[in-house]
Amino acid sequence: MMQQLRNSTKWIMILVAFAFVGLMVFEWGMDISGRSAGFGGEIGRVNGTPVLNEEYQATYRNLYEQTAAFQEDPITNAQNDQIEDDAWEQVVQSILIGQELERRGIVVTDEELRNAALFSPPPDLMQNAAFQTDGQFDLGRYQDWVAGADRGTLLQLESIYREMIPRGKLARQVGSGIHMSDNELWDLYRQEHERASVSYVSFEPLTRVADDQIEITPREISDYYRENRESFFIPASAGVVSVYLTKAPTPADTAAVLARAGELRQSILDGEDFSEVAMRESTGPAAAEGGEVGVVARGAMVSVLNSVAFSIRPNRVSEPVATSFGVHLLEVTERWGQDSAQVRQIVLDFERTDDSEFELFEMADSLEVLGESMALAEAAMVLGLDADTVDIIETRPFVAGAGDVAEGGEWIFDPETPLGEVSPVFENRLAFYALELVSTDPARYQSETEAATAIRGSIGVDKRIEAAAEEAREFVAEVRAGRSLLEVSREFALEARDAGPFTRNEFVFGLGRLNAAVGAAFGLEVGEVSDVVVANQNVFVIERTASQPADSLAWVEQIDVQRQQQLFIARQTRLNLWIEALREAADIVDRRDEVLSPADDQELAGLLR
Repeated sequence: MMQQLRNSTKWIMILVAFAFVGLMVFEWGMDISGRSAGFGGEIGRVNGTPVLNEEYQATYRNLYEQTAAFQEDPITNAQNDQIEDDAWEQVVQSILIGQELERRGIVVTDEELRNAALFSPPPDLMQNAAFQTDGQFDLGRYQDWVAGADRGTLLQLESIYREMIPRGKLARQVGSGIHMSDNELWDLYRQEHERASVSYVSFEPLTRVADDQIEITPREISDYYRENRESFFIPASAGVVSVYLTKAPTPADTAAVLARAGELRQSILDGEDFSEVAMRESTGPAAAEGGEVGVVARGAMVSVLNSVAFSIRPNRVSEPVATSFGVHLLEVTERWGQDSAQVRQIVLDFERTDDSEFELFEMADSLEVLGESMALAEAAMVLGLDADTVDIIETRPFVAGAGDVAEGGEWIFDPETPLGEVSPVFENRLAFYALELVSTDPARYQSETEAATAIRGSIGVDKRIEAAAEEAREFVAEVRAGRSLLEVSREFALEARDAGPFTRNEFVFGLGRLNAAVGAAFGLEVGEVSDVVVANQNVFVIERTASQPADSLAWVEQIDVQRQQQLFIARQTRLNLWIEALREAADIVDRRDEVLSPADDQELAGLLR
């Protein structure tokens, strides 16, 4: 129960105050459970208050572990630098909030602590069967538990609430005074629910305007290049020799998985319970339920599994079936004709065997050792591996077969890496890989001559749009003279199309989404024709043909929920701006570069392994 309480800490923080206090938990760095690191010393100051290395390292460790938990690839040096900066910002904000609490005299009373502990249970505990009656959370049972909790549990609850309740008060003070009138809410609702129908003509300038209708001068190209020079930046690149060792299973590994599936099938045929085998061996999402997939409609599974499920006899275990997901053993416990079946399955992932993985590690180690004494291509030849020469771009380091080689890219573009150097062996989700730096091309800007073709194309688009817009203005004049959109469109050899009804936020085929064309439709009265509208490199003339107003009765029914949602957004916005202002006005001294030595970094990295 104590562990579950610890796991619920962040939820308690959110519940004890107000919904938007969640931002304070995650962005103000108030992680109560992570303040027990072992490094002392001062690494900076915030308005004169020391920033302690102990708190910084604890916050860093929490962020590092969170990042590692949400990605398969190892954390790169660039990511680590960002984590360090994020940790610093969280600690700084935490101190700033603490100072603001003290300045405003915001504290928590014993009564508030008691009420929070009794009436704001963590969601994790609310889901605990011990606090439920007939499947529903029973507040009385939870309160009985609190009343009988040991001193350690009560102290932990108290420390959490004592931290967060004052911050909830501060958040409410910052967000106070915000009001959403009924008129504002109705306007927002109307904008989201009003619908329009239109007829429109699309002038398609990129195809309708011919090359001989536009002229691009050398002066225009030069002016464009000067005004848009940043768009012609070319990032640094490097030529490298690359060697990679894929982590994908070998044919022998695949055969081993198929053989293992056959052994499990035989074990079930010999009397072992299917569900017990599934819980023990299966890697599929239904493993915890003994492989129970449930009722499956014909065609709901991949074709080979579908074929097996509707051909094998009920209560018989299929032969191993291979798909891109792994190797499957299926059992149909009940089937209703050829429409649906009750299915359970065991899934074994295609993965390397222990021996195969050991051989992969050995090969990676050998590649690294050989790379220390010879060229990478020679090392690859010794090991029977393929070596390729490829170009890598600094802003997106990628090698076919190895995938994203961000860590290798950091090594390549380090100014200290000499030509001819062979890297250590790096690892990502797909492969082990090594690189040899052959050549480098520094970042630069394309010359005007190099960029001329692209510039000509960009100017040409603008000129085509303007030519189409000029034709569209003639079109509008004809319509406003009393002729119909359909009649004039035929005269101009264009097609008048219909669209709608649609809302402001919908994608409209032919018009697009959230652009000037859709906006213009809602700015027209029924029967009114627009001026020339330019959107999505196209030119339109639009006539509104129908209007479907928002339902005011439906709006009234949901106004309370809408008001709370909009107040939440408005308070969040004010809170963000307030935090930014607090940060900008603060006197912050960052001495991490002076205080934290490489030895400190190595010690911390050791703790994270």
